[in-house]
Amino acid sequence: MLKRRIYQCLSAASLSLAVAACATPNLVQKTVNRRFPASYNNANAQDTASTAKLRWKQFFTDPNLAALIDTALQNNQELNIALQEIQIARNEVQIRKGEYLPFLGLGAKAEAERPGRYTLQGATEEAVNIQEERRNPNPLPNYQIGAFASWEVDIWHKLRNARTAAALRYLATVEGRNFTVTNLIAEIANSYYELLALDNQLALTQQNIELQSNALELVRLQKESARVTELAVQRFEAQVHNTRSLQYNIQQRITETENRINFLVGRYPQPIVRNDQSFNDLATNNIQAGVPAQLLQNRPDIRQAEQRLAAAKLDVQVARANFYPALRITGGAGFAAFKPGLLFTSPESMMYSLAGDLVAPLVNRNGIKAVYGSANALQTQAIYQYERTVLNAYVEVANQLANINNLAKSYDEKAKAVQALNQSSTISNSLFRSARADYTEVLFTQREALESKFDLIETKMQQLNATVNVYRALGGGWN
Repeated sequence: MLKRRIYQCLSAASLSLAVAACATPNLVQKTVNRRFPASYNNANAQDTASTAKLRWKQFFTDPNLAALIDTALQNNQELNIALQEIQIARNEVQIRKGEYLPFLGLGAKAEAERPGRYTLQGATEEAVNIQEERRNPNPLPNYQIGAFASWEVDIWHKLRNARTAAALRYLATVEGRNFTVTNLIAEIANSYYELLALDNQLALTQQNIELQSNALELVRLQKESARVTELAVQRFEAQVHNTRSLQYNIQQRITETENRINFLVGRYPQPIVRNDQSFNDLATNNIQAGVPAQLLQNRPDIRQAEQRLAAAKLDVQVARANFYPALRITGGAGFAAFKPGLLFTSPESMMYSLAGDLVAPLVNRNGIKAVYGSANALQTQAIYQYERTVLNAYVEVANQLANINNLAKSYDEKAKAVQALNQSSTISNSLFRSARADYTEVLFTQREALESKFDLIETKMQQLNATVNVYRALGGGWN
């Protein structure tokens, strides 16, 4: 009889499993596009050497810049926020691991119960006509103490997959922190080079103010000798005022750039130690791009997107497991008695229990289907995000490599323009002194010479920034 009852229970359980498995909806899943170009802009696809392998202290050799980066890696608030995200994700892994293991607890209970006359217990005592001295106390106390356990058997790997997904998200937060480090170092370096460029532009402006002031005095002397008119004096004086105004604008930009660097470093505004004389001597590093496939390992944001994609795939498996029956085993062991003095009387007061529940969802299947559909949509979203991250990484590297090449050519042309305008400025001043050139030619030539020198400094800064940006785009700086 008992064996027949067990077979009936197993048959019912098998039937419920079959119904649940057949009712699982099939969703269209997107596959990941992992195709990658062989090279950047038809470059040499065989050269696998990559500048991204260099540590940032090897790439940035300026000691003042290195000191700023070192301080930022300790004090930057955004980076410290990312570290707390890692801690939160680590705790989530521990939570999921705890759900996977059995739950065991200790407990004690004290209660009193008075059954009603027309309840089963009360009616039974009246029906059997128990003698008064043998009746249960009324109300009936109950004291219990013992250990209780419950465990959801992970038949479908639901809990295990959830734990693994949490671990993958933890790894994603670590990669997010690495990506923050990469961007932080690049932003500090770019701001530092901008500060050096502004220092040189300020020095150049101050030199031109002195030259233009001397030219203004010369024009005033020529006016006294009736060689020029008051118009020439006013034009030269206006040029001096405009250049002084430019000086104040540059000083404001220097202040803002210093404050931006101090913010990234995580401190209140203070002077930034630097050597502005070394700006023109700074050489753009020889960049080795390697092959595009190396971005999959070098770029933290790609690895972060990959970890999130793997976690999203496991979330789909977890959501699918909600359609299947869940097996939960519960049990307990301890002591129980209606008097405290009898609580630990063994074996009379000993109690134990063991039960197993196998439950399959039937009524709330629409809600489970919605959760399953959302998990699949999030997985598809993670696939698109991964592909977008990979494509963006390739485009960033390709753009910066082309930028470095074009800026080098542009710098050469602008250097030649500066040389030519310096000579023309000297010639125009000489001709003006000998009354063989108009004062407007001197003004235009001086203005063009100043603008060309500004452009040359700006192009030099852009070259340095492009080198920093391609180092970041290749995935350098975090290791």
